[in-house]
Amino acid sequence: MNFAALPKIELHCHLDGSLRPETIINIAKREGISIPSYDLEEIQRELIAPIECESLDDYLKKFALPNLVMQSKENLRRIAFELLEDAAQENVKYMEVRFAPLLHTKKGLDVEEIIQSVLDGMKDAEDQYDIKGNLILSCMRTMSVDRAFEVVEKGKSFLGKGVVAIDLCASEEEGFCGIFEAPIRLAKEYGYRVTIHAGETGIGTNVLEAVKLLGAERIGHGVFIKDCDEAYRIVKEQQVVLEMCPTSNVQTKAVNNFREHPIYNFHKDGIKVTINTDNRTVSATNMLNECNIVFNEFNMIFEDYKQIYFNSVEACFADLETKEMLKKYI
Repeated sequence: MNFAALPKIELHCHLDGSLRPETIINIAKREGISIPSYDLEEIQRELIAPIECESLDDYLKKFALPNLVMQSKENLRRIAFELLEDAAQENVKYMEVRFAPLLHTKKGLDVEEIIQSVLDGMKDAEDQYDIKGNLILSCMRTMSVDRAFEVVEKGKSFLGKGVVAIDLCASEEEGFCGIFEAPIRLAKEYGYRVTIHAGETGIGTNVLEAVKLLGAERIGHGVFIKDCDEAYRIVKEQQVVLEMCPTSNVQTKAVNNFREHPIYNFHKDGIKVTINTDNRTVSATNMLNECNIVFNEFNMIFEDYKQIYFNSVEACFADLETKEMLKKYI
């Protein structure tokens, strides 16, 4: 199957995990930002997580360097543009970019300026390429509940203007859903859609609680429903969509290798799965690579691809007009 020629949709991609290494070097040189090296190969080694990462927390250490250059409106706009530009080259027709605005306030930007800058960059790319995008605001589980409320409140004026959903991300501890129930409830009242990172580590019950307590419509990763019967059942029965990221899941040791990834078994059992990169730079991947991995490992056929593509269309947080457009590509 020639995946390069096929249209693609990406629903789970982190902005700060997807910077071009060249851009980091360029910005650091121009602004006098201290980084480990100006050598491209060395910076790539700093950015890319090894396939033999010890854990999710080990993987997340790779995000410190990109955030050094994501502290101005100009840089955020450029980085968002470049992400959609790169995706468009892979025949990605629609993508939802997620990021945590509170990580970009270190040089005085307020949350509204940060969100607007990323939206501006995405719009710049839409004007030049055959791609559409929307933005998901991530709240960090390592921060306080008050900070989650701050993101929800300051992002609400952008609903209908490019911001579509709220997310919880970062290191995963058991029972986090109960802690953040109030801000996510408020977000839903405002009109945010809800996607939650859960079940990326060995805690399937987090997926169950993300659906029951937080009303998650989609789950980032969800690998460990395989070990929690009740979570598996609710995901399947309520058709909660899983945003699966094979390379990332091997790196973080959610699975030991690609052959053990549950995406194919989930798909065959009627669970709605989608294919995503998670972090293009940190995982040294793109949508073409992720598609090739899944379909080569499990000998999937074009009908499987079509089903997964349509899962992505139906699950995306775009308007109906965009969804109808996306259906016509395949």
